[in-house]
Amino acid sequence: MFRGTIFDNIAYGKEDAMMDEVAATAKAARIHNTIMRLPQGYHTVITEDGGNISKGQKQLLTIARAMLYGTNMLILDEATSNVDTNTERQVQKAIRSLMAGKTCFVIAHRLSTIQNADHILVVGHGDVVEQATHQSLMLQKGVYYQLYTSQFG
Repeated sequence: MFRGTIFDNIAYGKEDAMMDEVAATAKAARIHNTIMRLPQGYHTVITEDGGNISKGQKQLLTIARAMLYGTNMLILDEATSNVDTNTERQVQKAIRSLMAGKTCFVIAHRLSTIQNADHILVVGHGDVVEQATHQSLMLQKGVYYQLYTSQFG
C-alpha cells in the first residue's frame, strides 16, 4: 500500500484531491511537519518496502488518508501498536481528531487508545465478558480494571 509519493499515499482513493486539501489533512493528522522535513516533502517517494519512513509515520499517513476520504465509519485495529511513547501520543491525538463525529470500532491492547470511548467491550476467550464506559469498568474492578492497572500501575 505504501508506494508512490507521500501525496499519493494520503490521496489514495480520492483521485481529485488537491495539494492544499492533502496538506490541511496532514496537518490535522499531525504529520505535515514531518513531511516537510523529508527531502522532497509531499513529493518524496516512499521506497518499495516503506523503509524510508517509520511505522509511526506510516500510521499517521493512514490516519491522514482516512481523514481525507471522509468516511462516517471507521475500524481501527491496533492503531498505536509498534510505536514509541512519543509517537503513540501523536497518533492518539490524530486518532481523536479522526474519530470525531464518526462511528468507530477500535481494537486495542493499549487501553489508552480506548479509554475515552463511549462504550467499551472487553473480550475474553472469544466472548464479551464486560461492557461499559471506562469509568464504569474501572469501578467494577473486573477484567478491564486488571488490564488497565497492569498497563498503568
